[in-house]
Amino acid sequence: MDKDTYRVVTRGADGQIRIRDYDNSEALLKRHCQVGVDDCSTDLGLRGLPVFRGLIGPMPEGKNVIRYESPEVFETLTKDWSTAAPPRRRSRSKTPAV
Repeated sequence: MDKDTYRVVTRGADGQIRIRDYDNSEALLKRHCQVGVDDCSTDLGLRGLPVFRGLIGPMPEGKNVIRYESPEVFETLTKDWSTAAPPRRRSRSKTPAV
């Protein structure tokens, strides 16, 4: 399935994360100014997609979502991701082969 949902993630005046989904790029182009196209993404499905002034992206989110973030949201989420503690692994006890 091709990526068919465009998601813009920003932060509202109250500090809450705001997510807005668009069904196609034309709807997104009505609200944001395109400044180029992505030509270097390692996800080949993102190459050729629009790059917008004031937004970071495109980046993949799941199988069919193309995500754009405001710079502030990108910085905050990246910091949270980089400082998150890795999940603790449980040691496994060796069981004798039967």
